[in-house]
Amino acid sequence: MADLVQYYGTGRRKRAVARVFLRPGSGDFKVNGLAFDKYFVTESQRVNAKQPLVSTESAASFNVLANVSGGGVSGQADAVKLGIARADWSVAMPAAKSARSTVRRAQGSASSSASGSLGTAGSSTVLPIRERIEMLARNDSVLGFS
Repeated sequence: MADLVQYYGTGRRKRAVARVFLRPGSGDFKVNGLAFDKYFVTESQRVNAKQPLVSTESAASFNVLANVSGGGVSGQADAVKLGIARADWSVAMPAAKSARSTVRRAQGSASSSASGSLGTAGSSTVLPIRERIEMLARNDSVLGFS
């Protein structure tokens, strides 16, 4: 039997709580067993609830199953939005962790090869306050403020 792949996220807004499950699929969206359009009747509620999927361009890639309770329908839509965002983050998290570790390894090798003095690649140069004030004064005189 095949294992069910799903990602879970909890969203809360005011008194509304949403338990959201993202499953790979065709883009089917159900809230408390009802169709998405039947549960969220206004366009603003629909746009709010689907915003994380639209911004990540994954609306057609996942089936969404949301169980909501408490609060009003508008708060529930926002709770679903946060739940989707958290579940979507758990989808992207393994890739983000591997990318972050790759960047850290690259930064570590660059900093270990640097001599450690100011002005080398990979380090930030902090100007003393006197130099910053002089630089600002020069910029002001060039721009005609003094």
